[in-house]
Amino acid sequence: MSTLKCDYDRVVNINQSSLERSFQVLHHIFIKVSLGIFCWNWRKLGSSHTSKSFIRYRKKRGSKYVNFLNWSNTSYRAIKVDHFLSTRRPLHGRSVKCKCQQADSASSIASEKENGAWFVDNDQSFDTVHGNTPIVLQFETVREVKVGEKEGFQSNGSLPPNGSVQDDLNRIAGNSIEDEAWELLRESMVYYCGSPIGTIAAKDPNSSAANVLNYDHVFIRDFIPSGIAFLLKGEYDIVRNFILHTLQLQSWEKTMDCHSPGQGLMPASFKVRTVPLDGDDSATEEVLDPDFGEAAIGRVAPVDSGLWWIILLRAYGKSSGDLSVQERIDVQTGIKMILRLCLADGFDMFPTLLVTDGSCMIDRRMGIHGHPLEIQALFHSALLCAREMLTPEDGSADLIRALNNRLVALSFHIREYYWIDMKKLNEIYRYKTEEYSYDAVNKFNIYPDQISPWLVEWMPSKGGYLIGNLQPAHMDFRFFSLGNLWSIVCSLTTDDQSHAILDLIEAKWTDLVADMPFKICYPALEGQEWQIITGCDPKNTPWSYHNGGAWPTLLWQLAVASIKMNRPEIAAKAVEVAEKRIARDKWPEYYDTKKARFIGKQARLFQTWSIAGYLVAKLLLANPSAANILVTQEDSELLNAFSCAISSNPRRKKRGPKSSQKTYIV
Repeated sequence: MSTLKCDYDRVVNINQSSLERSFQVLHHIFIKVSLGIFCWNWRKLGSSHTSKSFIRYRKKRGSKYVNFLNWSNTSYRAIKVDHFLSTRRPLHGRSVKCKCQQADSASSIASEKENGAWFVDNDQSFDTVHGNTPIVLQFETVREVKVGEKEGFQSNGSLPPNGSVQDDLNRIAGNSIEDEAWELLRESMVYYCGSPIGTIAAKDPNSSAANVLNYDHVFIRDFIPSGIAFLLKGEYDIVRNFILHTLQLQSWEKTMDCHSPGQGLMPASFKVRTVPLDGDDSATEEVLDPDFGEAAIGRVAPVDSGLWWIILLRAYGKSSGDLSVQERIDVQTGIKMILRLCLADGFDMFPTLLVTDGSCMIDRRMGIHGHPLEIQALFHSALLCAREMLTPEDGSADLIRALNNRLVALSFHIREYYWIDMKKLNEIYRYKTEEYSYDAVNKFNIYPDQISPWLVEWMPSKGGYLIGNLQPAHMDFRFFSLGNLWSIVCSLTTDDQSHAILDLIEAKWTDLVADMPFKICYPALEGQEWQIITGCDPKNTPWSYHNGGAWPTLLWQLAVASIKMNRPEIAAKAVEVAEKRIARDKWPEYYDTKKARFIGKQARLFQTWSIAGYLVAKLLLANPSAANILVTQEDSELLNAFSCAISSNPRRKKRGPKSSQKTYIV
């Protein structure tokens, strides 16, 4: 009996040892695979970004290892729920009472969804106030990855054949950056009465409360790339809410107070504030507090806000197919008020829009007062979009007529007088000055000595661009990126000019893109010129901020322009450059130095429009036809009118009888 017992114990010990060794081998394989992925991520993306992307990669692939080691699916889903709840909280609490949502109904619905009913399909969304409703917040369903699926590893745990590991890992790295960007974009969302209404400018955790300034506001110009990203993703509610709520903030009453906004002006930004209800200190409500520039640095009213609003309104209709928003009476009235504000008679005789410094993306003193290109491109784009959306009625006939006249004059003026290439530069170099006549060649009395030495060396033999500004005796020869890119998008430039701008970008890639796309302007103001023009602005020092800094948000405008001209490889190359650093650097607002090697000295991190600009560029490159929601083309009527303007040589134009039709100097 003792002999049998000893044999039994020996057999049991052998089986236990075999099981332990088998488990150790399996565990060893798992550790090696995990470390291999970790090391690859570390080398590829850098240490600061790798930790997040590695964790995200493990979470996505985790179910495969769960099946491999017989872990509990329930435990894995519990981990994902905790992660979801910790990262998807709205910026503003939804339990706050407001006029358009009862607090008791919100709490009752929230309680129903409290016990784990947070998982929705890709084509659904979840709202903590209204329950499961389509297209508000969109999150992916947690799904198990089957062992037999063709992903990074085969079902037996070995690496895939034919050397496809590097391709898969490259794809995973790119997807991890996009996943992080989407997560950050959704974390920046602002809610009003339980509904998403916009995204804040930046959510930098390192900024103190005293240093936030207005970066916790929803800016109209900053939300445009965020809105486009949501439209391309099929999430329309946030864009619709933004359009309608900002319309309510538009200045509707014409005032004589010089400190009040003019009729039709759109705010630069707004903030959702919680305030006590009148007569009841225990209850609160949410209100929208707009800023028309009276609180901004420099106190400049935004000219571009209303123009961007019209562009986004058209993009929403073309993307969603919901034209009922733009056909609403209040929306039609808002469009007309913006147009009347821009088309109002004044002392200026040019078809371009006269504005002051700081009225657009460059919102500080940078010498762009007068007729800056950025505003003219947005103006032209907004006119075309409004022309497409305005409903025909008796009251709008005169407005549409003025709109068409301005479009023709504006197109001719920009294409003829703002364009610069080697041929035009030679012409300016030989200009005669002090010409008085209707057939003068040098219409704006430009002195040839204005041609800077940098331009003579910088201008490529192939390519050209639109100058930054034009006024009597003044041509601003700086290259402004947004104005040139959007001129392509809205067909302000001809096809030949559009291709020439892209040719110049390719020829001057090291200057305009360098280590991070894209230079907001080139070159920077330096020395005494910087002192005089910027007023010694300590933030706009040479090659920083608006003065030659690099802004990643410009990626999406580069993508639209490149796709329109059927040259998407330009944008794809710029996105590839950005992906090397932008996530690792925590999505900065801008970059400094001539080659964009440093993060901006006062740049906010996790800047929303840097995140959204990258996402829009990626989405458009993946689906180029989607760029049509932003592109505008001239119709045959305007093309014919423009041809007539070209055929009548303006240099030989004589004074004729006074016409009843409004005219512009072209």
